[in-house]
Amino acid sequence: EVRLVESGGGLVQPGGSLTLSCATSGVTFSSDVMNWVRQAPGKGLEWVSSIVGGGTSYAQSVEGRFTTSRDVVKNTMSLQMHSLKPEDTAVYYCAKECTYNSRYSLSCTYRGQGTQVTVSS
Repeated sequence: EVRLVESGGGLVQPGGSLTLSCATSGVTFSSDVMNWVRQAPGKGLEWVSSIVGGGTSYAQSVEGRFTTSRDVVKNTMSLQMHSLKPEDTAVYYCAKECTYNSRYSLSCTYRGQGTQVTVSS
């Protein structure tokens, strides 16, 4: 059974930093593609970053500001966020088995409960 639990969200000023964590079970980091996705108020899910094995990829909107990593011993993954902008405000989820449908809407089979990140002065 896959279980994902996010933590670390909060209120931060523009330009600030925050690190999110995701405790996992039922995940094989060497082979499973694990994702960070987010959902802003009134919008659909947006892909932020993926990690599989030792490789990572990022959405253009966060490239150079966000860093994804994982700890295979602790079964956790993290999202370090720097130079945060108001448009980064969203509920952030770690997620597995994410796909786009024919309308280019993102959905994920497994997601945690999410953690709120609010960037505001």
